[in-house]
Amino acid sequence: MSTILSPKKILVVPLDWGLGHATRDIPLIHEMLNAGCKVFIAAEGKHAALLQQEFPDITIFPLPGYRIQYAQKGKFFGLKIIQQIPKIIGAIKHEQRWLQKIVKEHQIDAVISDNRFGLYHKDIPTVFITHQLLIKTPFGGWIERTLQRINYSYIRKYSACWIPDFEGDNNLSGELAHPAALPAVKTTYLGCLSRFEPQENVQKKYDLLVLISGPEPQRSNLEKMVITQIKDLRITALIVSGKPGTPQQEEIAPGVTQVNHLNATELNKAMLASDMVLSRSGYTTLMDLAKLDKKAILVPTPGQSEQVYLGEYLMEKGYFYSLPQEKFQLKTALEQAAKFPFKSFQLQDMTRYKAVVQDFIKSL
Repeated sequence: MSTILSPKKILVVPLDWGLGHATRDIPLIHEMLNAGCKVFIAAEGKHAALLQQEFPDITIFPLPGYRIQYAQKGKFFGLKIIQQIPKIIGAIKHEQRWLQKIVKEHQIDAVISDNRFGLYHKDIPTVFITHQLLIKTPFGGWIERTLQRINYSYIRKYSACWIPDFEGDNNLSGELAHPAALPAVKTTYLGCLSRFEPQENVQKKYDLLVLISGPEPQRSNLEKMVITQIKDLRITALIVSGKPGTPQQEEIAPGVTQVNHLNATELNKAMLASDMVLSRSGYTTLMDLAKLDKKAILVPTPGQSEQVYLGEYLMEKGYFYSLPQEKFQLKTALEQAAKFPFKSFQLQDMTRYKAVVQDFIKSL
């Protein structure tokens, strides 16, 4: 008699720093469901709401995030994060105790942790996802080396490390995910992780799509600058203000529409229908731009060392045009971007992650 195998149970837990970790896990979850796995998610707040909307049939366990607070001024960003390290360590200890209990109660077969440090387990395979093997700070030097040692000491507790980026020189993250030495654990590059899909023959609708995101007050600062400056330009544009939960749309100038939020399908379409995108240099947004082969002007969030580094690195490599917020002039940025010799990521394999997930499931 043949035995009917029960589906493998996989727990997926994204970090609660911005929505990017939750959105980049969506293609991985789809791949697990396609392979017949039973997926559980652990999250809270807007991350849980976003994933529940995408996967209405999946059970979501409430698990507190790290709840990191941001500095009001960019120059204090790194210091504010360092002050919260004791709180983060407390959250890591809590999620480790929580995991032991959940694995036992629900017979979990494997865990995928997107940048959460306490979700390793001695009895089952656990995967740590990160594009930040080297963590950038405004202070550089020994502080970055110390943080990397701490980072690696946690990553080594996992069975494997998955990196959402391309291997080799033509990559999105530079030394963040391609440091001099990798952690002493099985490490695999996933390629690009984006929930968006290219489509053929999408009609152009906008000269510019503006995606405003990130922590306050910098989100509002950029929004005000864009709205003030765009009124003097003769372009068609859509501004997405990054305020989910408050649906609102208005025409702020001839040909310029502002909306508070777009769902994934609408945002996918808007990106494809735009000649140029203006956005922060958040890593998930960069993967979306690469996947859809979009030209973009990047304005890194002031004080966020990772975003500042990514903006400078990707401009130097020729993939995107980038400028700091304090020098932001929309008219000049559009003129400079029009002359910029944009390179494309389209020669890269955009489906690499599928084979990695399938191999992982077969190994369970």
